[in-house]
Amino acid sequence: MLVAGATSVLLILAIALATAYPNLPDISDMSDYRPKLPLRVFSAEGVLIGEFGEERRHLTPIQDIPKVMKEAVLAIEDARFYQHGGVDYIGVARAALANLGRIKSQGASTITMQVARNVYLSSEKTYTRKIYEILLTFKLEHLLTKDQILEIYMNQIFLGNRAYGFAAASEAYFGKPLKDISVAEAAMLAGLPKAPSAYNPISNPKRAKSRQLYIIDRMLENGFITASQADVAKREELKVKNGSSTAAVHAEFVAETVRQLMFAQYGPETYTRGLNVYTTLNAADQTAAYQALRRGIMNYERRQVYRGPEKFVSLPGTPAEAEDVIDETLAEHPDNGDVMSAVVLDANTKKITAIRQNGEMVEITGEGLKPAQSGLSDKAAANIRIRRGAVIRVVRTPKSSWEITQLPEVEGAFVAIDPRSGAIKALVGGFDFEKNKFNHVTQAWRQPGSSFKPFIYSAALEHGVTPATIINDGPLFFSAGVTGGQPWEPKNYDGKFEGPMSMRHALAKSKNMVSIRILQTVGAQNAQEWITRFGFDAEKHPAYLTMALGAGSVTPMQMATAYSVFANGGYRVNPWLITKVTDQKGKLLAETKAPALDDSVRAIDERNAFVMSSLLQEVARSGTAARAQATLKRPDLYGKTGTTNDSMDTWFAGYQPTLAAITWVGYDTPRKLGDRETGGGLSLPIWIEFMATALKTTPIMEVPVPEGVVNSGGEWYFTNYAPGSGISTLGSANESTDNQPQVIPLPPADEKRKILDLFKN
Repeated sequence: MLVAGATSVLLILAIALATAYPNLPDISDMSDYRPKLPLRVFSAEGVLIGEFGEERRHLTPIQDIPKVMKEAVLAIEDARFYQHGGVDYIGVARAALANLGRIKSQGASTITMQVARNVYLSSEKTYTRKIYEILLTFKLEHLLTKDQILEIYMNQIFLGNRAYGFAAASEAYFGKPLKDISVAEAAMLAGLPKAPSAYNPISNPKRAKSRQLYIIDRMLENGFITASQADVAKREELKVKNGSSTAAVHAEFVAETVRQLMFAQYGPETYTRGLNVYTTLNAADQTAAYQALRRGIMNYERRQVYRGPEKFVSLPGTPAEAEDVIDETLAEHPDNGDVMSAVVLDANTKKITAIRQNGEMVEITGEGLKPAQSGLSDKAAANIRIRRGAVIRVVRTPKSSWEITQLPEVEGAFVAIDPRSGAIKALVGGFDFEKNKFNHVTQAWRQPGSSFKPFIYSAALEHGVTPATIINDGPLFFSAGVTGGQPWEPKNYDGKFEGPMSMRHALAKSKNMVSIRILQTVGAQNAQEWITRFGFDAEKHPAYLTMALGAGSVTPMQMATAYSVFANGGYRVNPWLITKVTDQKGKLLAETKAPALDDSVRAIDERNAFVMSSLLQEVARSGTAARAQATLKRPDLYGKTGTTNDSMDTWFAGYQPTLAAITWVGYDTPRKLGDRETGGGLSLPIWIEFMATALKTTPIMEVPVPEGVVNSGGEWYFTNYAPGSGISTLGSANESTDNQPQVIPLPPADEKRKILDLFKN
């Protein structure tokens, strides 16, 4: 009877297995394991600057996984992995009894069973699913080697923090490649598969440490490490990445640009096929640009009126309850890079005591209180007053003390390209990508102000004007009959007129009256056509005299391209970013080569570029940007400041023969930056700080003198416009332009409103 019953059970089981086996998933492709791999973006040196995809995963072959990492995993998950056939029968029976008794499972799954479940099956705890899991385990063990199974497991398993696989987890939690992992770090990571959230070393360091110690003991018990190694590992102080930490190289705007380009090419597969994109970006230059722009903006912010705390919360009396409120509040107001958030515990006119999310106490005294002094007054408005429960921003000073600050409302942009090829070396599209994803380098159309004047001067060189030509810096007046609207009486920035001066001196001092007279000589229509050679859009620069003052619209990227023409001897280069694209195995999918500079891309004559560089070098030596050469102690710097009407935009556009860089600062919704804010005072320091790093190892370069240029009396001339020929003076001191309507093309009736608006601005 007993034998018959057993036979019946075995027969039923055999029928069930025979029925289930054909329904198992096809695992033939597992011998060529290809998990979902993210898009990864790298700098030119191979530094990771961006990663896109639901799963962070770095596919690592089994032979490249460190022995210590494999042993840590085997010690805690499946010590007999290389001995058994895939199923631990005793463990399975124990799990079945646990489920039957409705108690917590003991978790006896082997690594092969986990692969079967994680790759192909659901995690529901039913007998049917368990049968499928066992059958699939047999199938995996039959088809694959043990090393192949372990490789899949160690690349596939979810380990929290969006990390899949131990290579990704090593980067996510320790910021280091898996090959450099220590015993202590390996044990910490090996504890994650059981419960990635509960044993997360970032959010639950105590529980993570407890499990790590247990795994170290298991490694010792299984003979994977010695007693002395175990002792060292237990005492090792791990450097776990902060939860709010970001990539070492801040290139979020670049990474996002690459993501968009790749998605346009590969569609949804962009995030799963493991594309590796290598860019032209220089990691050191990018870091220098990011830091310089942020520092420049924060320096500007120190000069602004304090706008008050970001929020006010009520702090309970008990420490434990207060901690909860502080944690929740600061989670809603995360740190913005080095501009950190804190909740005020106590405040008076002499000291602010606050606490950060990590529990660090902050004390602000003395000079650190000055940026928000108005918020500490007893008479301060309720929304401005700094008091207990206020959410504030703080920064560390160079002296390691604390200073109160505020998140800036102003924005900025910085871009640097190699003028010899157009390769983008650094790009920062705004103060902070998370705060504002609008890329001001490529998307912000703003008035360039005086930084546009060099292109008008370049046109003038082709019309007989020379650097020595004397031009009157005297008043100009255009009546309503000339403008087609209201009268226009342009002014210089300082409101002063200095009389006749050379074109060289006029550009160095950024004289508006001289620029207008030069444009009169060239002709607005001619100038409009000329600027298109540099990459500008004619329709965004109406052919009126206001063009001489930079009243049109440009982007910082356009300015970088345009100034590169002067820097490289007259060639038009198009900015480019991606050098090559490979798949996860390194197979080349696409590649871009640097373009050649030949006559097909020539924009202006080499002699024009040379003379303009001479003029722009003077600006950086003795003009509005004299601080550039004085600070960096090198003569091979060229550029032009720019400040628009009412100081709504400030610019510095400049170059060294190997690097052209543009800085812009302004508000997204244009408004005054301040009466004293100029391109030389606000944007130029950012450019200088960047160049100090970017040109540190670059030797000083002298631009060779091209054919068609001569030097006479210390000044450069086109050969055909040398002394004795060409124009010598433009505009007499007592001239009147009221009866010279031909110098301004009169717009058609429907365009009169447009020109009037330009004059207003």
